[in-house]
Amino acid sequence: MLASALSMDAFVSGFAYGSNKIKIPMLSVQIINIICSSILGISLLVGTVLKQYIPSWLTLAICFIILFTLGVVKLLDSVTKSIIRKHNHLDKEIEFSMFNFKFILNLYANPEEADVDASKVISPIEASSLAIALSLDGMAIGFGAALGNINALAVFLCSLVTDAAAIILGCYIGNKIARKLSFNLSWLSGVLLIILAFLKLF
Repeated sequence: MLASALSMDAFVSGFAYGSNKIKIPMLSVQIINIICSSILGISLLVGTVLKQYIPSWLTLAICFIILFTLGVVKLLDSVTKSIIRKHNHLDKEIEFSMFNFKFILNLYANPEEADVDASKVISPIEASSLAIALSLDGMAIGFGAALGNINALAVFLCSLVTDAAAIILGCYIGNKIARKLSFNLSWLSGVLLIILAFLKLF
């Protein structure tokens, strides 16, 4: 369930590309998959290690708070992205230079903009930038989930499969459905995270 929640962003991104007739070569798909899964794996490892030095009741509380909070944030995610899309002029008023943060935030709201050169094909370099944007949630979610009773290795392996499948499936469906249709699944990943949070209490 955790891997599925994390793969929702990848699916929505793939859908955005497909609806814009932007292709994602298999190499770029794998680059996105490897980067996202690696960052998730590192956060899971850190959480697993720290769990040994934190009382069980505290790790459970932290796990619940992180998953529940991020779930609520995800439920509000579609509204936030909609506002950003409607106010594109704000991008010109806010400048971030460190680690290309402005570009990463813009990709988070409009993943289809990863195609910087407008070639209608996502290059390996463009895929790397997109992967970092997609990994922002995974870092916190992975760390919080690892503090609970979760099989970190199983989540990591599932992520390797679900992320790639989500991007490919999203592109395919997006290519078949008109762009004018509303298709936002941010709320679904939020619901899954909230369910996971409460499951940790039992």
